[in-house]
Amino acid sequence: MKIAILGNGRMGKRISELAIERGFTIVCNSSSEKPATTLNLSNADVAIDFSTPTTAFENISHAINRGIPVVSGTTGWLKNLAEIEDLCKAKKGAFLYASNFSLGMNIFFEINKNLAKLMKNQKYESGLHEIHHTKKLDSPSGTAKKLGKQMDSILENHTPITSERIGNVSGTHIINYISKVDEIEIRHRAKNRDGFAIGALIAGMWIIGKQGIFSMQDVLAQ
Repeated sequence: MKIAILGNGRMGKRISELAIERGFTIVCNSSSEKPATTLNLSNADVAIDFSTPTTAFENISHAINRGIPVVSGTTGWLKNLAEIEDLCKAKKGAFLYASNFSLGMNIFFEINKNLAKLMKNQKYESGLHEIHHTKKLDSPSGTAKKLGKQMDSILENHTPITSERIGNVSGTHIINYISKVDEIEIRHRAKNRDGFAIGALIAGMWIIGKQGIFSMQDVLAQ
């Protein structure tokens, strides 16, 4: 697999390292000095975007316009998601977005939905707390927003989300339900960034040769 890495932050660097360890080829990397929109993507099988909220839309558009399937994990830019999906359909391309590529977190998404179904109409107050490193640009995290959206649609109320930014925390998400007599809590804690990077590489391999709009649920289903 030949990969174009769009974004040279922590995740972009770790994806590159793990890709090379697995025998894949990095054909190009973007950086602040070398924007993704200036890259020649013709040799890439797939583009993996972990850039910034301000550059993701242009990066993804650049790849789709050149017929390169894109896997994106950048958060904070989703006001433009519908435009990217329309572009992908118009170009008959392939695009996969996930707020979190960790296989464990995607299992956690399913647990969250099932627990919310069980808790609907029970006398519990729901809450969601997320913790990330101090350099994370968006708050709350995209993962927390997705978890909250899942809960709200099932519970038919609003679950408050609180956030902390501490040191070098890779990502912790805690969901609780509290009543006068007890508390139920589920938690996902990422020990490092490798789970996100490996998931992105798996998604990158999966999307090659496909056409359409996808999610990690599509990847896990196969």
